[in-house]
Amino acid sequence: MSNHLLEFRDVTKTFRIGGLIWGTQLTAVDHVNLSLAKDKPSILSVVGESGSGKTTLAKILLRLHEPTSGHVFIDGEDIFDSRSALHGKDYYRFVQPIFQNPFETFSMRKTVDNYLFDTALQLGIAKSRNKAQDVVAEALTSVGLDISTVRGKYPNQFSGGELQRISVARGLIPRPKLIVADEPVSMIDASLRMNIVNLFLELKENYGVSLIYITHDLSTAYYVSDYIAIMYRGNVVEYGPSDEILTNAAHPYTELLLDSVPTVGKKWERNLKPPELELAEYQAAACKFAERCPYVQPICREIKPPQVRITETRRALCYRPVDYQPGKTTVESEQIAVPE
Repeated sequence: MSNHLLEFRDVTKTFRIGGLIWGTQLTAVDHVNLSLAKDKPSILSVVGESGSGKTTLAKILLRLHEPTSGHVFIDGEDIFDSRSALHGKDYYRFVQPIFQNPFETFSMRKTVDNYLFDTALQLGIAKSRNKAQDVVAEALTSVGLDISTVRGKYPNQFSGGELQRISVARGLIPRPKLIVADEPVSMIDASLRMNIVNLFLELKENYGVSLIYITHDLSTAYYVSDYIAIMYRGNVVEYGPSDEILTNAAHPYTELLLDSVPTVGKKWERNLKPPELELAEYQAAACKFAERCPYVQPICREIKPPQVRITETRRALCYRPVDYQPGKTTVESEQIAVPE
């Protein structure tokens, strides 16, 4: 039996962009290793600007994309192995998604409560609609809503914050061990975002649910997370406890992100680098951040840095934290794991 709830083991996802003849390969997720401890519920935020690979990573975990190479394990089971005990519907009893836009999650032609009942029935949580009543009511209560206020209403009869709470309730119906939340507050009014973020903390503390929180918002990541993984061009360039990452950045890209957000909660601009250089950065064989890095060394353009251990819980894909000197400094690549 695995000690990990979740493991990304050397996961890579490559897409072909452009035509068959003139097209090229883009590595959206590049040899990512991450894990979550099984017996300690935690929130891991995956943070990065648009194009960093964080949403592709989430889609792999939700089995919407299959990795080009590498493996993803849930409770020791390879989620892309047809022989896995978590194959098919069983997987979605264990892992549930919360998507960015709650108004796209629900059709305007169908009442919201029908989605909740269908989830309970389709995943085998209840055998009949009558028996699903208690399951649905309990899920709604856990997010601060009452089934009587939801029954028979359409999505446009709720605010964005209310509808996102209903999305969370839907995800809780199978009582999952892991929730994957992809930009869950970006479409919600700023005054209501903390309601959803606080709800995630309650799920972890009161229900023992771990979360992968995909976001561009450093302020909510700092508030809600136990650990943060910073992504750039498909690589996890820095990982560690949230308070250490955002108060004492080890990777130059993390520094840039922090400098690019002068006010709390403000999203940084996407085009921190001219767009024509983005593809070249994706395809770089060495450090993908080298052309933007103020601390660049010749080795950075020649050899891709490994995950360098900074402390017991800190890692960075960078030579700088160890003051690397060829022939004198030894570094080792390690699996990034939330300590048990």
